[in-house]
Amino acid sequence: MPYPEPLKKLIEKVEATRPARVERKLKEEEFPPLKLEERDPVLRNFHPDFIEGTRREIKVGPSKGYAISNEIVDLLEARSRVNPYLVSLSKPDYETDVLVIGAGGAGTAAAILAAENGAKVLIATKLRHGDANTMMAEGGIQAADKVGKDSPYYHYLDILGGGHFLNDPELVYTMVQNAPDAVKWLEGLGTSFSKFEDGRMKTMHGGGTCRKRMHYAADITGAEIMKTIRDEARNHTDMIEVIEFCPAVELVLDDNGRCAGAVLYNLETAEYHYVKAKAVIIATGGSGRLHIQNFMTTNHYGATADGIVMAYRAGVPISFLHTVQYHPTGVVFPEQAEGILITEKFRGAGANVLNIHGEQFVYEREPRDVEAACIIRECSPKGRGNGVPTPTGKFGVWLDSPMIELLKGEGTVRKEFPGKHILFRRFGIDISKEPMLIHPTLHYQNGGLDINSKCETNVPGLYAAGEVSGGVHGENRLMGNSLLDVIVFGRIAGEQAAEYASKHTESGYANLDHVKRYNEELETAGIEGERIAPMILPDYSNPEVREKQLTKDYFGTLS
Repeated sequence: MPYPEPLKKLIEKVEATRPARVERKLKEEEFPPLKLEERDPVLRNFHPDFIEGTRREIKVGPSKGYAISNEIVDLLEARSRVNPYLVSLSKPDYETDVLVIGAGGAGTAAAILAAENGAKVLIATKLRHGDANTMMAEGGIQAADKVGKDSPYYHYLDILGGGHFLNDPELVYTMVQNAPDAVKWLEGLGTSFSKFEDGRMKTMHGGGTCRKRMHYAADITGAEIMKTIRDEARNHTDMIEVIEFCPAVELVLDDNGRCAGAVLYNLETAEYHYVKAKAVIIATGGSGRLHIQNFMTTNHYGATADGIVMAYRAGVPISFLHTVQYHPTGVVFPEQAEGILITEKFRGAGANVLNIHGEQFVYEREPRDVEAACIIRECSPKGRGNGVPTPTGKFGVWLDSPMIELLKGEGTVRKEFPGKHILFRRFGIDISKEPMLIHPTLHYQNGGLDINSKCETNVPGLYAAGEVSGGVHGENRLMGNSLLDVIVFGRIAGEQAAEYASKHTESGYANLDHVKRYNEELETAGIEGERIAPMILPDYSNPEVREKQLTKDYFGTLS
């Protein structure tokens, strides 16, 4: 769907201000970024995290009293999909050293490292191997590997600043120290990063960075990384087995309190399977498909917070889940592409963010939470009311991608952003000549399960890595640190889980007693209702046609 005439008229205002804005860019006269003391009022007045009534305290579990998004609390205060009183775990359907739950970037990297350290690995994934937010990541991966120009020291400070100086410093230190080796490892496996003709990797700025350390593969970095490590994992057929369309629905503990495996649900046959494992790694990703506060989302279809639900029932606390990242630039027109991520790399390359008058109103490389809040302020009638109206009654702002052609030469957009150029061409829009209409979209789960720098949880034998974990990003993640997170901590989790499995060859009596206790705690807290969790997949049917799943999802014995 090309831009209709009313929007084409508004684009004329963008074109009228473009020459002056390009000239300022060439002179390096940037729109002034907000001062630190100016950021807080914008966040508190316009960022979705601060809207009254959108969070409530959890009434049960290890983080009881912690106020987080209503949509996540609904899952944590739900009953298990399985009836622990009717389940027999006497005979496992699968046995392995390390069970990896989730097959995105973190899970796949963990599996590779676990196998390389001598462990037999089973990957259980909800959809296909690689169907994950990793595959959908576009912008790049940060690593301070330019000797003399950058260092982990500056990367460390950038991450702390972006996270409002509340991050877990040990996790941040671990990530930045391991970042250069992570990129080197990926390149060694065959990841094709964008390079200059002499072989040097191209790097660029992201929001909140003081150095150009963003390595990228055009605008499909996540897909390139995921393809590479998925192929590597599939080459380890002697050590790594992959079961697709079998999400985990409950962790299994033994009578010593150690994690002893998980219960899987086969989406194709509706059977349940018990996997006995010496160590378990949760790498289930985020929760964008909960559509927190009814926001559109960039996330893949299976991102429904399953890992958090299962680990929380097992006694793992959560951290930093009170903040959610809304990516500043998600597609808001055409309607068919709503919510799709527009990589921050566009703004790093020089594209301005503009209001209905064609005026720049925010520095384009603010940290993501600040950038998103400024855009919402511009669009909101309670703010400045300068949003661009869409045919469906929503509002957005312009991302002036044609600026990049004027700054860096004709053909740059098509070459550096092939994914988005192709996407918009399908709708009759050439983003090298016309700006994109964007609005913040639900993107990332800043917090998650509480882990240490070895990816250990407080449950022996249970590890977590990637977006499902919390602490490294504080209250806001910077661009390029999610792909880094999954690779660095995925590799650590795999290595640590393999070491644990080699030392703990004997396990106790497998049981679901923790699920029984959790259900009893729900009853004691007076929490009623028929909600069950994990959700597994989002339900987009109309409420009047939804079937209640409670009774038919209970089962007696595993088959």
